[in-house]
Amino acid sequence: MSLAPLRSKLFVPASRPELFGKALASAADAISIDLEDAVPEARKDEARQHAAALLGRVAAEPPAKTIMVRINGLRTRHCDSDLAAIVRPGLDIVTLPKAESEQDIGSLARRLADAAGQAGMERAPGILATIESPAGLRRAAGIAGADKSVIGLQLGFADLFEPLGIDRGDANAVHQVQLAVRLAAGEAGLPAYDAVFTDVRDGEGFTREAQAAKRLGFSGKSCIHPSQVALANAAFQPSDAEISAALQIVEASREAAQNGLGAFLLEGRMIDAPFTRRAEAVLAAAKRLGRLPTD
Repeated sequence: MSLAPLRSKLFVPASRPELFGKALASAADAISIDLEDAVPEARKDEARQHAAALLGRVAAEPPAKTIMVRINGLRTRHCDSDLAAIVRPGLDIVTLPKAESEQDIGSLARRLADAAGQAGMERAPGILATIESPAGLRRAAGIAGADKSVIGLQLGFADLFEPLGIDRGDANAVHQVQLAVRLAAGEAGLPAYDAVFTDVRDGEGFTREAQAAKRLGFSGKSCIHPSQVALANAAFQPSDAEISAALQIVEASREAAQNGLGAFLLEGRMIDAPFTRRAEAVLAAAKRLGRLPTD
């Protein structure tokens, strides 16, 4: 499925419907209505009702952002009830927590297709698979390529690190996992999205981690507070310098092709097909965001 940019994804607990309007009015590229960890066990049924009501409203008047719902895990008693409540017009993506195998993706894809058909939807929602366990990390490439409905991989550090006693503040550990997930998503030709940053008071830390993720090729980052949205949007959009360099590379590549050259030097740097494709991707992203120069 074709997606708008997802630089920022703002989590909103489904048990807090008073926050829905603010989230929809925010600058987040996507909002993720959460039925899982942010909702107490005793309020799961109520939260499903709130999520379903919101989807009904956005189906009638679609917002200029992607609408996701994070369901409870496939092996929980809540999953079937979640799907019955939220697979309806207005829903773009289902976020699957703790994805651990190709079989998990296949099972969810079949259930989504069945539910979408019953709801009269033209197509089933996409699947954003969250990698947040050792098994999921080990099988991440298979998860990404398990079904055409998978739209990307997302990282979750709390469930991955905390049970193992790994320090979330260890930049080396974070970097290694980020790179592994980005390469796994890349094998399937899909984007990867970075995890939440839990200290909402530390904007500098959020930006530092987001910028590091961008350097690894991540496309966006989860946000747990509205104050993080602008930081994510800024980190994951092409900078003016990147756009300028990409324009130079694409133009020089055209000239080189006309002269029968597959590789050439640009300001002392060798440029060939991989660099040109990357530059074209930067310009495509800039165009989607309305950031290309007009002259």
